[in-house]
Amino acid sequence: MKQNEEESGGQPAARHGPRLDARTLATLGVLLAMEIVLSRFLSISAWNVKIGFSFVPVVLAAMLYGALPAAAVAALGDFLGAWLFPIGPYFPGFTLTAFLTGLTFGLLLRGERSVRNTVLAVAIVQLALGLGLNTLWISLLYGSPFAPLLATRSVQCAILSVVQFVTIRALAKLPAHYFQGVGI
Repeated sequence: MKQNEEESGGQPAARHGPRLDARTLATLGVLLAMEIVLSRFLSISAWNVKIGFSFVPVVLAAMLYGALPAAAVAALGDFLGAWLFPIGPYFPGFTLTAFLTGLTFGLLLRGERSVRNTVLAVAIVQLALGLGLNTLWISLLYGSPFAPLLATRSVQCAILSVVQFVTIRALAKLPAHYFQGVGI
């Protein structure tokens, strides 16, 4: 018997993090595909503004599996989406922002799905990452001045903050039986 099983009375030790079995990988794959479709085909996009629901699969991955799987869905969704269905030139800064977005949602929404955690997650994602970091990336990529971009992108941030908050709160209120099919 393994030492950690002996210490827990013959029971296997509790795992820290999601099980990466076939069902989990398949679910994450479906969420990844959903993220790409929602981001690349079902979003309103201009060169400096993007409004849509591509955050939903990332939030679901965060709620179901935690920070790293959600970060992987977000980052792989950005990378594969840019590679398969480019909207503009690929820039790794956006993939970093996507990774940090998934990480933020996972850290704040995996356990307690309170209003406070939702507000904090949306504020970090929209203000620090969406408005701050992505505006910086757009400024660097296209050579546009940061301050005017910040002003125009603040409208996107305001709209998406409300959309994300309402959507995440609705997802957080779903009964547990909706998630039973994914092995939670």
